[in-house]
Amino acid sequence: MEITVIHRYPKLRCPRGMRSRILLSRGVVFEGCGFGAPGIRVGEIVFTTGMVGYPESLTDPSYRGQILVITHPLVGNYGVPSRARRRHGLPLHYESDRIQVEALVVAEETRPSHWESVESLHDWLRREGVPGISRVDTRLLVSMIREKGVEMAVAAVFPEDQDPGLEPMVEALERHPGYDAVDYVAQVSPPRPVEHWPENGRARGTLALYDCGVKYGILRELLDRGFHVVRIPCGWSLDKALSYDPWGLVLSNGPGNPLLLEGMIKAAGAAVEQGLPVLGICLGHQLLALALGASVYKMKYGHRGHNKPVKNLDTGECYVTSQNHGYAVNLEGTGLKPWFVNPDDSTLEGFLLPGKPVVAVQFHPEASPGPWDLGWVFDMYSDMVDRHA
Repeated sequence: MEITVIHRYPKLRCPRGMRSRILLSRGVVFEGCGFGAPGIRVGEIVFTTGMVGYPESLTDPSYRGQILVITHPLVGNYGVPSRARRRHGLPLHYESDRIQVEALVVAEETRPSHWESVESLHDWLRREGVPGISRVDTRLLVSMIREKGVEMAVAAVFPEDQDPGLEPMVEALERHPGYDAVDYVAQVSPPRPVEHWPENGRARGTLALYDCGVKYGILRELLDRGFHVVRIPCGWSLDKALSYDPWGLVLSNGPGNPLLLEGMIKAAGAAVEQGLPVLGICLGHQLLALALGASVYKMKYGHRGHNKPVKNLDTGECYVTSQNHGYAVNLEGTGLKPWFVNPDDSTLEGFLLPGKPVVAVQFHPEASPGPWDLGWVFDMYSDMVDRHA
């Protein structure tokens, strides 16, 4: 591999006593400082435009297998919040029980100053064994991703006096099969069903949620509406999911290539055939589309951030949404009804199936950065479930 070092800082002073490198598959190297945990990690390098919300982003299972670059220059200002604040038994500021990214890249890692902070971003990453990279030119790095598209990369963090060199990074990159070839859903889906009840202990009915890496925010929204939610392992047959006698079926978000999930595509199609009310979010949107004859394609660098617009084709209204996806859906020749599109690049953001209780959105209605822009999607689905109960 031909190596080009873009930014080399031989005299860079690193406050944590650790240095770092990013090696892109194109052979470009960025050097900087390290924080969090030392180590070498391989993943698809992507970026998010969110200015806040790094605890939610880092714990989002959809980021499994990826190295995340945050474009906002200062990250860590408000530290890491306590897990004690909960709703329906789920931590309020987290989307799963652990950090999911392979590594984190920021321009400047800052010390926290917030009344609710229980530890620093550095301490959190170190405790969970995740490397952090700082003091690199994230503007240049993101512009390179936007120009060529996402690619595989290696992140290395090491003590200043223990430089491993580039050879271990090159070897790690060459051993990796590539992001699109790995079933990351198998790493984040629960091994057995998990049940959640509303805080008052009373439920209006049961929903079976195929957990391919569900965000806790989705669970909280469904529980807010009074449902008993059973998280089903992604890959279970529909018959096993129906053993819980659900009123409806939810297909969650999750990481990786949807084309690898043939069992889930089959289950989604069978649920629609049986007339079960179905809600698909993000990866679930893609799986439903594939089950109904649509196609998916890899985007150049995807949509990741809390400020992504979508337009409702029925009303003409535009909403601000949170998104995290690298694949998009093409409905051509399916008979499915486009519902939302992205005004920036015209990609599909949601669809409906005429005559069937099916709702699918590519964005994350639970995140509601507006702050309540699209919570009504859950209300719509809830009403749909009630009508078909």
